[in-house]
Amino acid sequence: MATTDPRVDAYIQNAAPFARPILVHIRESVHAGCPEVEETIKWSFPHFVYKGMLCSMAAFKAHCSFGFWKGSLLEVPPNGTPMSQFGRITSVDDLPRSKELTRLVRQAAALNDDGVKIARPKRTAAKAPPKAPDDLQKALKSHAKASANFKALSPSHKREYIEWITEAKTEATRRKRVATTIEWLSQGKSRNWKYERKK
Repeated sequence: MATTDPRVDAYIQNAAPFARPILVHIRESVHAGCPEVEETIKWSFPHFVYKGMLCSMAAFKAHCSFGFWKGSLLEVPPNGTPMSQFGRITSVDDLPRSKELTRLVRQAAALNDDGVKIARPKRTAAKAPPKAPDDLQKALKSHAKASANFKALSPSHKREYIEWITEAKTEATRRKRVATTIEWLSQGKSRNWKYERKK
Protein backbone atom coordinates (compact mmCIF):
# COMPACT_ATOMS: atom_id res chain seq x y z
CA MET A 1 0.00 0.00 0.00
CA ALA A 2 1.49 3.32 -1.04
CA THR A 3 2.12 5.87 1.64
CA THR A 4 1.78 9.53 0.80
CA ASP A 5 3.00 12.38 2.93
CA PRO A 6 1.01 15.63 3.25
CA ARG A 7 4.34 17.48 3.39
CA VAL A 8 4.95 16.38 -0.21
CA ASP A 9 1.53 17.76 -1.16
CA ALA A 10 2.52 21.06 0.44
CA TYR A 11 5.93 21.00 -1.27
CA ILE A 12 4.31 20.61 -4.68
CA GLN A 13 1.70 23.27 -3.93
CA ASN A 14 4.40 25.74 -2.87
CA ALA A 15 6.60 25.07 -5.90
CA ALA A 16 6.74 27.50 -8.82
CA PRO A 17 3.84 27.04 -11.29
CA PHE A 18 6.12 25.56 -13.99
CA ALA A 19 7.40 22.95 -11.48
CA ARG A 20 4.07 21.59 -10.24
CA PRO A 21 3.18 19.43 -13.28
CA ILE A 22 6.74 18.07 -13.32
CA LEU A 23 6.60 17.06 -9.66
CA VAL A 24 3.13 15.55 -10.08
CA HIS A 25 4.32 13.55 -13.12
CA ILE A 26 7.31 12.21 -11.19
CA ARG A 27 5.23 11.38 -8.14
CA GLU A 28 2.60 9.51 -10.16
CA SER A 29 5.26 7.57 -12.07
CA VAL A 30 7.05 6.56 -8.87
CA HIS A 31 3.81 5.30 -7.30
CA ALA A 32 2.90 3.45 -10.51
CA GLY A 33 6.30 1.75 -10.64
CA CYS A 34 6.44 0.91 -6.94
CA PRO A 35 2.98 0.76 -5.34
CA GLU A 36 4.49 0.13 -1.88
CA VAL A 37 6.69 3.23 -1.95
CA GLU A 38 6.59 5.64 0.99
CA GLU A 39 6.99 9.38 0.75
CA THR A 40 9.01 11.49 3.13
CA ILE A 41 10.88 14.78 3.32
CA LYS A 42 14.65 14.63 3.82
CA TRP A 43 17.04 17.54 3.47
CA SER A 44 14.01 19.75 2.77
CA PHE A 45 12.82 18.00 -0.39
CA PRO A 46 10.69 14.93 -1.25
CA HIS A 47 12.20 11.46 -1.16
CA PHE A 48 10.63 8.12 -2.02
CA VAL A 49 11.56 5.15 0.14
CA TYR A 50 11.16 1.44 -0.53
CA LYS A 51 13.38 -0.94 1.44
CA GLY A 52 15.83 1.93 1.59
CA MET A 53 16.20 5.11 -0.44
CA LEU A 54 14.68 4.84 -3.90
CA CYS A 55 14.66 8.31 -5.48
CA SER A 56 14.08 11.99 -4.82
CA MET A 57 12.83 15.11 -6.54
CA ALA A 58 13.30 18.82 -5.95
CA ALA A 59 12.09 22.12 -7.37
CA PHE A 60 14.25 25.21 -7.73
CA LYS A 61 13.62 28.70 -9.11
CA ALA A 62 14.06 27.79 -12.76
CA HIS A 63 14.28 24.00 -12.91
CA CYS A 64 13.52 20.73 -11.17
CA SER A 65 15.68 17.72 -10.52
CA PHE A 66 14.93 14.04 -10.15
CA GLY A 67 17.30 11.23 -9.41
CA PHE A 68 17.49 7.62 -8.33
CA TRP A 69 19.54 6.74 -5.28
CA LYS A 70 21.17 3.93 -7.27
CA GLY A 71 20.99 5.72 -10.58
CA SER A 72 24.46 4.57 -11.62
CA LEU A 73 23.06 1.02 -11.80
CA LEU A 74 20.06 1.96 -13.95
CA GLU A 75 19.70 2.63 -17.66
CA VAL A 76 19.25 6.39 -17.43
CA PRO A 77 20.36 9.24 -19.68
CA PRO A 78 24.03 10.17 -19.10
CA ASN A 79 23.42 13.94 -19.11
CA GLY A 80 22.72 14.43 -15.41
CA THR A 81 24.52 14.74 -12.12
CA PRO A 82 24.55 12.36 -9.12
CA MET A 83 21.36 13.94 -7.75
CA SER A 84 19.65 14.28 -11.11
CA GLN A 85 20.34 11.72 -13.79
CA PHE A 86 17.98 13.72 -16.03
CA GLY A 87 19.78 17.06 -15.93
CA ARG A 88 17.88 20.33 -15.46
CA ILE A 89 14.18 19.62 -15.87
CA THR A 90 12.16 22.64 -16.98
CA SER A 91 9.10 20.84 -18.34
CA VAL A 92 7.51 17.39 -18.31
CA ASP A 93 8.93 16.94 -21.83
CA ASP A 94 12.45 16.80 -20.31
CA LEU A 95 11.54 13.54 -18.57
CA PRO A 96 11.02 10.10 -20.09
CA ARG A 97 7.41 9.24 -20.83
CA SER A 98 5.38 7.79 -17.96
CA LYS A 99 5.86 4.21 -19.20
CA GLU A 100 9.64 4.56 -19.37
CA LEU A 101 9.87 6.37 -16.05
CA THR A 102 7.73 3.69 -14.40
CA ARG A 103 10.08 1.04 -15.84
CA LEU A 104 13.06 2.77 -14.24
CA VAL A 105 11.24 2.94 -10.90
CA ARG A 106 10.60 -0.82 -11.12
CA GLN A 107 14.30 -1.40 -11.83
CA ALA A 108 15.29 0.72 -8.82
CA ALA A 109 12.80 -1.08 -6.57
CA ALA A 110 14.13 -4.47 -7.75
CA LEU A 111 17.65 -3.39 -6.77
CA ASN A 112 16.37 -2.61 -3.27
CA ASP A 113 14.47 -5.92 -3.19
CA ASP A 114 17.73 -7.71 -3.95
CA GLY A 115 19.66 -5.72 -1.35
CA VAL A 116 22.09 -4.36 -3.96
CA LYS A 117 24.52 -1.83 -2.51
CA ILE A 118 26.43 0.86 -4.34
CA ALA A 119 30.16 0.51 -3.90
CA ARG A 120 31.48 3.58 -2.16
CA PRO A 121 34.48 5.20 -3.82
CA LYS A 122 37.75 4.33 -2.17
CA ARG A 123 39.26 7.05 -0.09
CA THR A 124 42.14 8.74 -1.75
CA ALA A 125 45.48 8.25 -0.12
CA ALA A 126 46.47 10.96 2.32
CA LYS A 127 48.75 13.61 0.92
CA ALA A 128 52.41 12.99 1.55
CA PRO A 129 53.90 15.19 4.27
CA PRO A 130 54.98 18.46 2.69
CA LYS A 131 58.68 18.96 1.97
CA ALA A 132 60.04 22.42 2.64
CA PRO A 133 61.80 24.02 -0.35
CA ASP A 134 65.56 24.50 -0.12
CA ASP A 135 65.41 28.24 0.63
CA LEU A 136 63.03 27.68 3.54
CA GLN A 137 65.10 24.79 4.87
CA LYS A 138 68.22 26.95 4.76
CA ALA A 139 66.47 29.79 6.62
CA LEU A 140 65.10 27.39 9.25
CA LYS A 141 68.62 26.07 9.98
CA SER A 142 69.63 29.58 11.05
CA HIS A 143 66.63 30.05 13.36
CA ALA A 144 66.24 27.33 15.99
CA LYS A 145 62.97 28.59 17.44
CA ALA A 146 61.33 28.97 14.03
CA SER A 147 62.61 25.51 13.06
CA ALA A 148 61.20 23.91 16.22
CA ASN A 149 57.83 25.61 15.72
CA PHE A 150 57.73 24.56 12.05
CA LYS A 151 58.42 20.93 12.99
CA ALA A 152 55.58 21.08 15.53
CA LEU A 153 53.03 22.27 12.94
CA SER A 154 50.48 19.87 11.50
CA PRO A 155 51.10 18.79 7.88
CA SER A 156 48.28 21.06 6.68
CA HIS A 157 49.78 24.11 8.43
CA LYS A 158 53.22 23.30 7.03
CA ARG A 159 51.68 23.00 3.58
CA GLU A 160 50.09 26.46 3.91
CA TYR A 161 53.51 28.05 4.46
CA ILE A 162 55.19 25.99 1.74
CA GLU A 163 52.52 26.74 -0.87
CA TRP A 164 52.56 30.44 0.02
CA ILE A 165 56.31 30.56 -0.59
CA THR A 166 56.40 28.42 -3.73
CA GLU A 167 53.50 30.30 -5.36
CA ALA A 168 55.40 33.60 -5.28
CA LYS A 169 55.58 35.10 -8.78
CA THR A 170 58.98 36.77 -8.39
CA GLU A 171 62.21 35.90 -6.60
CA ALA A 172 61.97 39.10 -4.55
CA THR A 173 58.47 38.17 -3.36
CA ARG A 174 59.66 34.68 -2.53
CA ARG A 175 62.58 35.98 -0.42
CA LYS A 176 60.21 38.32 1.41
CA ARG A 177 57.79 35.47 2.11
CA VAL A 178 60.59 33.26 3.46
CA ALA A 179 61.64 36.09 5.80
CA THR A 180 58.04 36.63 6.94
CA THR A 181 57.63 32.89 7.48
CA ILE A 182 60.70 32.81 9.76
CA GLU A 183 59.41 35.86 11.66
CA TRP A 184 55.95 34.35 12.19
CA LEU A 185 57.28 30.90 13.05
CA SER A 186 59.63 32.46 15.62
CA GLN A 187 56.50 33.87 17.26
CA GLY A 188 54.73 30.48 17.07
CA LYS A 189 52.25 31.68 14.44
CA SER A 190 50.65 29.64 11.69
CA ARG A 191 50.46 31.01 8.15
CA ASN A 192 46.85 32.19 8.61
CA TRP A 193 47.22 33.32 12.22
CA LYS A 194 45.35 36.57 11.50
CA TYR A 195 42.17 34.63 10.81
CA GLU A 196 42.32 32.17 13.68
CA ARG A 197 39.92 32.55 16.57
CA LYS A 198 41.44 34.04 19.65
CA LYS A 199 41.18 31.76 22.66
